[in-house]
Amino acid sequence: MTFLALEGLGKRFGSHVAVDGLTLGVEKGEFVSLLGPSGCGKTTTLQMIAGFVEPSAGAIRLEGRDLLAVKPAKRGLGIVFQSYALFPHMTVAENVAFGLEMQGVAADERRRRVGETLELVGLAAFSGRFPRQLSGGQQQRVALARALVIRPRILLLDEPLSNLDAKLREEMQIELRQIQRTLGTTTILVTHDQAEAMALSDRLVVMNQGRAEQVGPPHVVYERPATPFVASFLGRTNLVAGETVRPEKIVFAATGLAGKVRTRIFQGNHWLYQVETASGLLTVIRQNSGEAMPGEGEQVHLAWGKA
Repeated sequence: MTFLALEGLGKRFGSHVAVDGLTLGVEKGEFVSLLGPSGCGKTTTLQMIAGFVEPSAGAIRLEGRDLLAVKPAKRGLGIVFQSYALFPHMTVAENVAFGLEMQGVAADERRRRVGETLELVGLAAFSGRFPRQLSGGQQQRVALARALVIRPRILLLDEPLSNLDAKLREEMQIELRQIQRTLGTTTILVTHDQAEAMALSDRLVVMNQGRAEQVGPPHVVYERPATPFVASFLGRTNLVAGETVRPEKIVFAATGLAGKVRTRIFQGNHWLYQVETASGLLTVIRQNSGEAMPGEGEQVHLAWGKA
């Protein structure tokens, strides 16, 4: 039996179709990301799973049980929002313990579980601090700990890393994935960040106009996009004679498609090129190996292997 099943899930707001017949199965322990541009239906889907938005059509089942008749607080879900939503007048430990108090968990058990969870997220030494005394990354960990301490059946993440700077976001991606693997908690992430989704997920659900355009492991979706939308949304791409070619697959060669370098941009660990060819303007990414690379205005030849 599929752990979480979305069956023909739909949501209309007046004449606007936000989610259109979405069918998806999530297995226990999986990390699945709903990925897509603004307005694609990913957040509405998450809100329907959480119980904050009522579907217009379809069903949501958790281990075979119909969730639509279950109130949000009774669904056994942990949720981390983009804003973190921490209580400013409570300490870190009190914030994390809040959900357990609402469940009526005894004080001794609350202290034990809060301590274990703060240790897990690396905040054991910060239990007595208030949110205003924490960095953005530390606040994110508190929000995550508060969601995990109740031992949720599913963890829902609504763009939880979007407020962090690039370096901290990358660090938190690694930590989040390690924590999820340690606990084995079924996790659904909503994000518009392609790199984040590919780094964290067992499977991607690429959404467009309320529908799932493609579902699969990140490397499969990236290497074999099912539609032009997926190819263009998930990283840079070139379309050559009906063939999708990723920029990093193209090499400078002695023979091949002739072209002229229009633009060359240094980006640290790689060079980003735009090359004018008979097939149009192609994007090329080459790793910075320290070797001499073609400059702007140079004539080059491009080659790539078949997928």
